[in-house]
Amino acid sequence: MIDRKEIQEIIQGYDTNNITVGMTASHSALDVCDGAAEEGLPTMAVCQKGREKTYTHYFKADMGPDGFSTRGMINDALVLDKFNDILQPDNQQMLRDKNVLWIPNRSFTSYSSITDIENDFKVPMLGSRNLLRSEDRGEEHDYYWMLEKAGLPFPEKIETPRDIDGLCIVKLAHKVKKLERGFFTASTFAEFNEKADELVKNNVINREDLEGARIEKYVIGPVFNMDYFYSPIEQKMAKLELIGIDWRFETSLDGHCRLPAPQQMSLVGEQMTPEYTVCGHNSATLRESLLEKAFELGEKYIEACQEHYAPGVIGPFCLQTCVDKDLNFYIYDVAPRVGGGTNVHMAVGHPYGNALWRTPMSTGRRIALEIKRAVLLDKLDEIVT
Repeated sequence: MIDRKEIQEIIQGYDTNNITVGMTASHSALDVCDGAAEEGLPTMAVCQKGREKTYTHYFKADMGPDGFSTRGMINDALVLDKFNDILQPDNQQMLRDKNVLWIPNRSFTSYSSITDIENDFKVPMLGSRNLLRSEDRGEEHDYYWMLEKAGLPFPEKIETPRDIDGLCIVKLAHKVKKLERGFFTASTFAEFNEKADELVKNNVINREDLEGARIEKYVIGPVFNMDYFYSPIEQKMAKLELIGIDWRFETSLDGHCRLPAPQQMSLVGEQMTPEYTVCGHNSATLRESLLEKAFELGEKYIEACQEHYAPGVIGPFCLQTCVDKDLNFYIYDVAPRVGGGTNVHMAVGHPYGNALWRTPMSTGRRIALEIKRAVLLDKLDEIVT
């Protein structure tokens, strides 16, 4: 792991009047760039060739005389053959020369290895570098380990497929879509085997991956992905903020749900078992009596991270939850960085963030605001690793 002091020394050499917000051009990049543009910070999107036009053409920034964008929000785009090329020393030096403060997202940690990010990516990063590894299921100290240490609720684990005695969800990677999920549900051991065989046949999952799959009791209830922000430099108000809540559109699961039951029952072959590939997000709010619980979840997660992953949470993170019939939360996934659904906040903010800050406040804008506040307070070294 790169020593934090080394990163802090790098940030001390930055021109703090010319900080650029940088990120991998995928996942939540538009939200981050839009928020930076709202706060008057320039942006750099690191693109992969063949996937760059969204950032280099359609959302390219047109700057006004006051230094704010009049259209778009991408000031600069670096187009590389592969996303992972950002780790090349000359590209890292270019980022440092441009005073880039890097915002990690899931695409960054998926297209580049966590080990390389921990040891070789010598660019100041908003957030805790060491927390990124906890997102990968199966790591010794993954987010399930963290949730257990924090005393936070998560779906009950089923040790082996033979122990399935009610509706469960089986979590493993998609065989072809490397960043996606090959999840499926089963209520019995026989159904597990039947669906697994069909998904292997249809090239959705690898049979070998089934051995490491996590099996959990299925929580029946709505999904709320809670997008938080934690500010270690906040001096007066609450350090934890709930910026917004989103939920997912998943293919082909959502297509199945739109079919009448007789048509669902008539599906065969590759249409029979839905896939859980995320293709979009929507916005949501909680009933007010549940907000106290939502904040409690965030506070407990922060405390556990501070104890086990010092310096702990910095900036955005997301707890992905289900709520059962008795209004109990269960955390089924954790994003220790900007969440995947924050683009729903883009440009308009979210009711919670807006109400708190009395202006349209998205996750992306909150990130940019934290950078500006850290510069003003001379505490930029406290929000980077």
